[in-house]
Amino acid sequence: MKILVINGPNINLLGTREPEIYGTLTLEKIEKMLTEYAAKCGVEISFFQSNIEGEIVDAIQKAKFEWNCNGIVINPAAYTHTSVAIRDAIAAVELPAVEVHISNIHKREEFRKNSFIAPVCIGQIAGFGVDSYKLGLKGLVDNIVLNNELHQG
Repeated sequence: MKILVINGPNINLLGTREPEIYGTLTLEKIEKMLTEYAAKCGVEISFFQSNIEGEIVDAIQKAKFEWNCNGIVINPAAYTHTSVAIRDAIAAVELPAVEVHISNIHKREEFRKNSFIAPVCIGQIAGFGVDSYKLGLKGLVDNIVLNNELHQG
């Protein structure tokens, strides 16, 4: 099983960006943690980060049509609240996706409580710090396995 983890704008600044909200781990350390966790689950994982909306849309499309991924874990960051393009790309590729956030977006500013992305995902994990990625990955993998078993059996 192959999963793509996508991170949106400013996630490359983790570790220094508002550590009181996002913690002190860098994106590189989070990717290392997730790679180790995915290996324990027998999952191949790859990563993509961009500050550019169109590049994220391209990565979502490539996940299905070039990279043969089985699912997507996505932290769209600020694009959560603004991007119809990312939402439409996730819907178009018909890959199971889980939206993740380090902070609890529902306890923050009013505009952060609305997600354009969540309605086209199988679930949303928010507020567990960097563990949101692990929980999202686990939920996604379990969902894919269950759906495969249902379709085969």
